[in-house]
Amino acid sequence: MREVVVHSWDDLQREIFDGVWDESIMRYRTNCVYRGMAVETWGLSHSLHRACAHDLSLERQMLRSFRKYGYADLRGVQSFWQLLAMAQQFGLPTRLLDWTYSPLVAAHFATEDQELYDKDGIIWCADIDKVNAQLPDAFKNTLKKERGNIFTMEMMDTLCRDFDVLREMEEEDAPFALFFEPASAVNRIANQYALFSVCSRAETKLSDLTVEEGCFKRIVIPHEIKLEIRDKLDYINISERMIYPGLDGICKWITRRYSNLGPRYNKREEE
Repeated sequence: MREVVVHSWDDLQREIFDGVWDESIMRYRTNCVYRGMAVETWGLSHSLHRACAHDLSLERQMLRSFRKYGYADLRGVQSFWQLLAMAQQFGLPTRLLDWTYSPLVAAHFATEDQELYDKDGIIWCADIDKVNAQLPDAFKNTLKKERGNIFTMEMMDTLCRDFDVLREMEEEDAPFALFFEPASAVNRIANQYALFSVCSRAETKLSDLTVEEGCFKRIVIPHEIKLEIRDKLDYINISERMIYPGLDGICKWITRRYSNLGPRYNKREEE
């Protein structure tokens, strides 16, 4: 797994746009998706594992309760995968991991928590095509037919209606992972340019799977430059106000914007 450490905003720009020129179409394109995290040592462990490591089978009961008690907001949701995506977006522990097509949205998530500005952050970069190389044939064939590399809600509903069928589709009892993009049923999914990874088993971590060399890259954001990255993201309108549409996002943005972070985290050594 390749790892690079950036030392400035300019370093970050160079790294995330390195190698994205596609000579065949003469456009800037990439097969990568991104996940930002506030602490560099955090791995690709999903929230279900963090909340319910003692009994991962509680996943089924939590989703059932989410649908039951959230019925007023979810009554139009028929797809299991859309229900799952909305549960993830609103904070229910699931086996999903959030990713984004935007490296700068990932940088937001790596730098938004001001209580962790003393910790190095991380942006995980995943090469979709290399992750897809380990998919069962039924999934590979669907992507080939649709000429895509990310599963849509319709493709997921056709291939596997729920987790049980997903597990049954393993080949030679080997767990696998895939990426899917939900419908933009809530603004935060659209604004975050979001997609999700899911493993065929709740106990499996994406990083534990045997995948091709070069599948993942880690971009480390040292704590010394977190506030620089954070402030410059604000200037291009990547902030809580955009990421979390509504009053909660506005309040988060205002709180951070007016916090006395400069003297605390932008100390300069005396010359």
